[in-house]
Amino acid sequence: MKLGVDARLLSRPLTGIGRYTLEMCRALCKHPDLSLFLYSPAPIPAEVLRGLEPAKIRAGSWDNTLLRQIWGISILPRLAKQDSVDIFWGPSHRLPRFLPSSTTKVVTIHDLVWKYAGETMRPLSRIRERYQMPLAVQMADLVFADSHATKTSIIESFPLSKNKINVVHLGVTHFDSNPSKELLRPLNIKRPYFLFVGTLEPRKNLERLLAAFSQLPSHSRKNIDLVIAGGAGWGKVDIENKVKELKLSSHVHLLGYVSDQTLNALYKHSKFLVMPSLYEGFGLPLVEAMAHGVPVLSSNNSSMPEVAGEAGFLVDPLDVNSIAHGLTEMINNDSLRNNLAAKAKLNVQRFNWDKSAQQFITALKETIKY
Repeated sequence: MKLGVDARLLSRPLTGIGRYTLEMCRALCKHPDLSLFLYSPAPIPAEVLRGLEPAKIRAGSWDNTLLRQIWGISILPRLAKQDSVDIFWGPSHRLPRFLPSSTTKVVTIHDLVWKYAGETMRPLSRIRERYQMPLAVQMADLVFADSHATKTSIIESFPLSKNKINVVHLGVTHFDSNPSKELLRPLNIKRPYFLFVGTLEPRKNLERLLAAFSQLPSHSRKNIDLVIAGGAGWGKVDIENKVKELKLSSHVHLLGYVSDQTLNALYKHSKFLVMPSLYEGFGLPLVEAMAHGVPVLSSNNSSMPEVAGEAGFLVDPLDVNSIAHGLTEMINNDSLRNNLAAKAKLNVQRFNWDKSAQQFITALKETIKY
């Protein structure tokens, strides 16, 4: 069975959906009855290709935004047709329009940010999602959702898709289980800290998080820092100036995009993860933190309660006082934090990339009667 994959995100620095695409492809490569064909408009870095050796790579040199769009419309479906793929999978909300009618079409929908938190998106991205997602859901023979919350949102938006949606949770990437704290030395992190991981953009709600941190009494704040790991997004989220405005410069570390090795160490040695997003389709950092036995503070909306389970302390992301209360509890209440950490180790067992890949393949076989 030949499975073609829109792998364009593997040619860029990996963020959430790129990580999902990579780990699912690595797990799918292990199945002897599948042959993967990965299509990318630009070369895929060697370190990303590790674990994908059985796959056939079709990479071009179309490496700017406009050319990548043209590639997706014209070159991608042509390559899939040449390779006679049985199934084509779009792991990020879109499908090429001109695939052969005989090809089974599959798409993963991670979230509906454009509908539920559209004001937090780039205007062009919002327009593109509003156009591409309905088309992809309509074209698809099978739709995967990351969470039951996302499935519910898809059905509300596209009622006719109800019978072709399968929920397949994301897995968790297991790096070194005991990374040295020495990895943090070059980052000048000297005090205990709590961690934020994600792209710096409005949906991640960092301004309210910083405002909540600034409200804490000095005795709660004096011995702990906030570490923010993630590349710049869009939306004029000027975190650096916000930190200065709130007089938090001595307590906030802005690291930018970090390597997997550094991220692993940051998770392992943090007091807890904080993810007060306005909306998430899944929330991969929640699972990555819990894989290290680290408890999480997260929002009480969308998919986050489903993913955090009993390992999460939930807050209202629109209420700075609610976030501040959560921070106070997580910082000062050792018993609470330890209890949540113990539950994190149990909760994370629900998430496994090999299990996700098997559920993916089972759904494919049921759809195409393989």
